[in-house]
Amino acid sequence: MIVLLIALSVADGALAQISYSVPEEADHGTMVGNIAEDLGLDLSKLASRRFQVVPGSRTPYLGVNTDSGVLFVKDKIDREQICKQSASCQLNMEVFLENPLELFRVEIEVVDINDNPPSFPETDITVEISESATPGTRFPLESAFDRDAGTNSLRTYEITANNYFYLDVQSQTDGGKFAELVLEKPLDREQQAAHRYVLTAVDGGRPPRTGTALLVVKVLDSNDNVPVFERPVYAVTLPENAPAGTLLLQLNATDADEGLNGEIGYSFSNHISSRVKDLFSIEPRAGRIEVRGEVDFEESALYQIFVQAKDMGPNAVPAHCKVLVTVTDVNDNAPEITFSTVTESVSEKAAPGTVIALLSVTDLDAEENGQMDVELLGEVPFKLKSSFRNYFTIVTDGPLNREQADSYSVTVVARDKGSPALATSKSIRVQVSDENDNAPAFTQALYDVYVTENNVPGAYIHAVSASDPDIGRNALVGYSILECEIQGMSVKTYVSINEETGYLYALRSFDYEQLKDFTFVVQAKDGGTPELLTNATVKVVIVDQNDNAPLVLAPVGKNGTAKEPLPRSAEPGYLVTRIVAMDADDGESARLSYSIRRGNENGMFRMDWRTGELRTARRVSAKRDPLRSYDLLIEVRDHGQPPLSSSASVLVALVDSATEGRGDGDRGGAAQAAESGLDLTLILIIALGSVSFLFLLVMIVLAVRCQKGKKLNIYTCLASDCCPGRSSCCSRQGRARKKKLSKSDIMLVQSAANGTGTGTAQVPVEESGSFGSHRQNQNYCYQSV
Repeated sequence: MIVLLIALSVADGALAQISYSVPEEADHGTMVGNIAEDLGLDLSKLASRRFQVVPGSRTPYLGVNTDSGVLFVKDKIDREQICKQSASCQLNMEVFLENPLELFRVEIEVVDINDNPPSFPETDITVEISESATPGTRFPLESAFDRDAGTNSLRTYEITANNYFYLDVQSQTDGGKFAELVLEKPLDREQQAAHRYVLTAVDGGRPPRTGTALLVVKVLDSNDNVPVFERPVYAVTLPENAPAGTLLLQLNATDADEGLNGEIGYSFSNHISSRVKDLFSIEPRAGRIEVRGEVDFEESALYQIFVQAKDMGPNAVPAHCKVLVTVTDVNDNAPEITFSTVTESVSEKAAPGTVIALLSVTDLDAEENGQMDVELLGEVPFKLKSSFRNYFTIVTDGPLNREQADSYSVTVVARDKGSPALATSKSIRVQVSDENDNAPAFTQALYDVYVTENNVPGAYIHAVSASDPDIGRNALVGYSILECEIQGMSVKTYVSINEETGYLYALRSFDYEQLKDFTFVVQAKDGGTPELLTNATVKVVIVDQNDNAPLVLAPVGKNGTAKEPLPRSAEPGYLVTRIVAMDADDGESARLSYSIRRGNENGMFRMDWRTGELRTARRVSAKRDPLRSYDLLIEVRDHGQPPLSSSASVLVALVDSATEGRGDGDRGGAAQAAESGLDLTLILIIALGSVSFLFLLVMIVLAVRCQKGKKLNIYTCLASDCCPGRSSCCSRQGRARKKKLSKSDIMLVQSAANGTGTGTAQVPVEESGSFGSHRQNQNYCYQSV
């Protein structure tokens, strides 16, 4: 008969306990009960909610149909094999439902049936009794053994009816029965030396089962004193796992007889169990009871040892005592951790309280040694949550971030409260799955890209790069250019971008003179759902190339040749014309320099390379300059790499007077004459004076040759001063002054004079003043002495 008991208890969730009972030896397939129906569960939802048995609690004897919830017998149950002599035999099983999590504990009580008869260790039992034994003397008999438990176990003993003995059946503290043969009438060996009876052991089953043995009572001659123990019952305490040889008890029985009749030997009584004999030993002569085997509190907490003491005399009568051994628990079992289910991965967006594992913790020890503290090691975003008795769940306890930690090693530690405490740890690996919670990030917010003009269309110009700390599709970055206009046209007609690599390409050849720079926005977008994006600004700067030659703007002449007049009376430094040019490039490529490439073989002209001013380098001489015009080729060159140049053709025509000039040439001659303070009258005076001076000059040259050196009287004049010897000027200005020059200055003046006599020279001289040293051009009047 199967009995159903249901007990429901709620503890931090939907939890329940259900109890059944099943008789042992039940046939395979016998239905024990329907767990789902008894718990009131919806049978149609068992599969979707994953109704299953906790792996660690499975038993080979029972099975559960997870589709119907039926609990059935899967294999033959032998209660005696599973629980031995234990009063209670219980099988435990845990089942649970997922989504939401519900845990149920199923307890199955195995009911004993009377399938084992009592049996004696030996078929023949011999008891020796002295004829001097007085009525009432007790003789313990060897006990029978019944493998069944409860009411089906050994209940009583019976003996063949006789006039000398009766049986006194007594109960042990563990519920076992043993019989003592009690003498009712004195024995007389001479009348009957042996008595034979049938000893029957009867169990409490219905119907009862029996076992028998032949009891032979041998009557011995008298030994009128028996050993005496100090006390009939000894109580001792023994810690479990005590090593072999540990002294349990020192017995000391006494006998008033002398000689062999007073020498005592100790032994275990016949009715103690074989297990006690395996665990303990007794020294026959000394009476020392010692530990022999491994005493385990978890096996049994109490043992009874029956000891008899018998003297060595003839017809010795044994004395008996009982030793009660209480085994104390030692913390020799570490807690055990069993994971029933573990989630492979958890989303980084999982809400706090998400279950990732279910586990149970057990300890075989008792009392404080079996009480445990369970915790998680380290700082992890998880916590333990108690579910039912020793069941726990590991749940999330805070936000997860895969980019900071993509997995966690979660270690559970169970530590009992014994002394010393024992601990067990077990770890699981929890993977954190990725969510698209990070937008791509550019390496720079602003990219400066420099592209040389006249680039090849389609050429690579730069690369932008963005990274995404996510993984998989969430980290795939695609690039694009946001639409905008540059000089009225779409930016996508200027540049393009590789969507996968971020490489930028120029779609046209850029011209610095038309477009110096432009700006656009690049967007990086990941492949997650939803997509996340980031923008960066790209500024393209066009770098100038020297691709424009200088352009000559002035002077302008017919057929590409400009004509400029030069009076024969022009002084050195006379401004003939000024070349004006420009360059469309920028920087060094637009910085120009001017030079005379052709037509100045006799050094008539000099060109200011910076300003483009063409001036006379000396006076016009009829002997040195027989030509009436000079065809000059002026080159204008920029400073680019490589440099580019242009040329201008200037035809300088010699005229007899400044009035014959035209246009800008007249203006240039007049300006030169004004700067020198000269007019036509002065020129004529100088010409006449020069002829008169020739003779004197020859004489002076001859005299100089006779001297070791040559001295110069040098006079300095300001820009508006005139030199000594020119009375029309010096008398008017009156500012000429004599000056002593250094040797280097004299050499410069001589080089400028390029001859003898009296004249002027414009020489750069280093001057110093309150503002520091500087070089300036100074007019020097020289006169050979």
